[in-house]
Amino acid sequence: MPIALQPRKGVSSSPMEVILGSNVEHQMYCHLLCGLRNSDSIDAIHVPYAIGLIKAMRVLESKWKQLCDDIEKGFLCSVINDVRMRDSVVEVLGGPQPDLSNRIRLIFEKKDWGGILNKLWPNVRYIRSVTTGSMKQYHSKLKYYAGEVPLVGGDYFASECCVAINLDIKQPPDLTRFVMLPTAAYFEFLPFDLAENNVVGEETVDVCGVEVGKMYEVVVTTYRGFYRYRLGDIVRVVGFYNSSPLLEFVMRAPKTSYEIVTEGDLMAAMENFQLVLRNTMGMAIEIVEFTSSVDFGSSPKRLKIFIEVKDCDMILQDKLQESNLRKCCSDLEDSLGSIYKVQRNKGEISPLSLSVLKCGSFDRLLKLAIENGTPASQYKPPKIIRNPSIVDVLEENVIVTI
Repeated sequence: MPIALQPRKGVSSSPMEVILGSNVEHQMYCHLLCGLRNSDSIDAIHVPYAIGLIKAMRVLESKWKQLCDDIEKGFLCSVINDVRMRDSVVEVLGGPQPDLSNRIRLIFEKKDWGGILNKLWPNVRYIRSVTTGSMKQYHSKLKYYAGEVPLVGGDYFASECCVAINLDIKQPPDLTRFVMLPTAAYFEFLPFDLAENNVVGEETVDVCGVEVGKMYEVVVTTYRGFYRYRLGDIVRVVGFYNSSPLLEFVMRAPKTSYEIVTEGDLMAAMENFQLVLRNTMGMAIEIVEFTSSVDFGSSPKRLKIFIEVKDCDMILQDKLQESNLRKCCSDLEDSLGSIYKVQRNKGEISPLSLSVLKCGSFDRLLKLAIENGTPASQYKPPKIIRNPSIVDVLEENVIVTI
């Protein structure tokens, strides 16, 4: 998952052999190594999505000793086996750098990760990435790592075309608004009813026909040949900038009307669940990632939520078992949104199932997605899984279920 550490007079601190590498883990390691080697000249950090920088920080936390050793010796560890990548990074390292290695090592040995990005790259002016939609959950963690370095938002791009631009990049995710680019493609909008969790009919409106306060699914016809293609994004019109609609990204659209929880409901519920865990357990348990799936094989159907926590052993301690977790699970179920609550009260849904996964389970999903052709830079961890084979991968990594 590429991250660009950008010097003042360059595009990236990493050579092209790293940028075009095929092994995501090796890419990330080499990006960080090149960035640390040029720590004084890094001017900005660019990441397509916030999850990319979060993953980079996890690599830093686990590999910082090896990174320091490589800088000190002036060559890479044997794990990086791509010859072209190795040679290009060795050239960037420019021989042994013991003084730089010692300076960086002292920063890591303090084990203070608050503001670590500013400590490692003291001349960074800003960090830019998309933190809206499903990336919103990572914003607070990014702020922790960034310290005083400003976090700025990205524009609204889809794989198919550019949709809108962010004119006030300093706003937090909750206040981020995008101005439509009406000439980037031909845009249509399907009215969306959040209460029904579905689009209202099949008749679209164009850019001139949208109404402030209403939600829509975006439909595009592009210059490259997509015809009336549904992007799967739900947006809310919050105003106009001149004559262009001002949009707020709400969530990904449900695939069917049978879904019992929205992406937005799930993210809000998990944010609350994190607080309940800390208050109930009396210790800071960090949820690394989460997702959900509906088990239609149960009678009645059941919502399954899978979580990965930073310290797997912590969640397995006796005092965190059964009664405490069951209470937290009950609180989680109570905050899952109106669609879920209505069906649960009618007895149409079985009680919620909460599963804790082994550490690294979501990294396996990333590898699986890349093997199936998803570009690493475009990967976003799914919040609602509809593919049974992916659910099976998660089920194989469950360590406890409530």
